[in-house]
Amino acid sequence: MRLLSSGVCLVLLLGCGAGLREGRFFKDGLAYKVVAPADPAWRRIDFAENDLAWASTDGHLIATNSTCKDHGDPTLEVLTSHLLIGFEERVLTDRAPLTLDGRAALRSIYSVSIDGVPAEVEVVVLKKNGCVHDFTYVTPRGQRPKWQATFDGLVSGFAQEKRP
Repeated sequence: MRLLSSGVCLVLLLGCGAGLREGRFFKDGLAYKVVAPADPAWRRIDFAENDLAWASTDGHLIATNSTCKDHGDPTLEVLTSHLLIGFEERVLTDRAPLTLDGRAALRSIYSVSIDGVPAEVEVVVLKKNGCVHDFTYVTPRGQRPKWQATFDGLVSGFAQEKRP
């Protein structure tokens, strides 16, 4: 009986629209676990085309988004390139495969500029169960290590939950 009531609650939550509730993000029949930044230097912001985003008081940004329809089946490299549209002077400085939530993922780090301002962008992309999940960390150039652990916590804490 308890399993049934838990399932009913999950379906009701998923039907209520997008949002972050008790460490899980819900939208369009999708749910995933999120480890939000705990440090008070981070505040939640609305950022176009992202499920969740946070900005730090010192100019760093982390964001995550999931898309479960109309994305085709591009490679992780192509998906990464799409996330970099709008950044100028893109130079790949590091790229490595990783396993995230039991699937192959790709971590890429770029030196970029944004309206002439030097920056770094780290992107992690994952495809799982018909969805594309991406994580982005934008930082002033040379300052990526300051909040790297916060971004890594967001990425490593991710877990897609079964769709009802």
